[in-house]
Amino acid sequence: MTAPGEQTPRPRERVVLATRRGARAVRTRVEVQEHTEVGDALVRGLMRAQLGLAMRLAALALLVLCSIPVVMKIFPGLTEVAIFGIPLPWWILGFAVYPLLLAVCWFYNRRADRNEQEFGDLVDD
Repeated sequence: MTAPGEQTPRPRERVVLATRRGARAVRTRVEVQEHTEVGDALVRGLMRAQLGLAMRLAALALLVLCSIPVVMKIFPGLTEVAIFGIPLPWWILGFAVYPLLLAVCWFYNRRADRNEQEFGDLVDD
């Protein structure tokens, strides 16, 4: 028993960081699923990142594709070069453009997957 002026001892409470962190992950995931303001901000951030990536890569591809006629205009001797009887501009437009576009698509897919993975990690943390 305690004396009239003494406080009763409180039972010890164990504080674990993992418990709080887990509760936060569930709350963040729920905010995204329920379209709260925080969840909408996170989704808008992902969409903005994906759109920015797509626009940068589209601008790069467009710049390279539009530079082909400019180079042919600056150096008219290149238009007279023929390989197996086919003019060089046709070789460039018929065969060299596709590996460039495939490389841009491959890079976009890798980076978009990385953006989504980072979004998932952000939501799960």
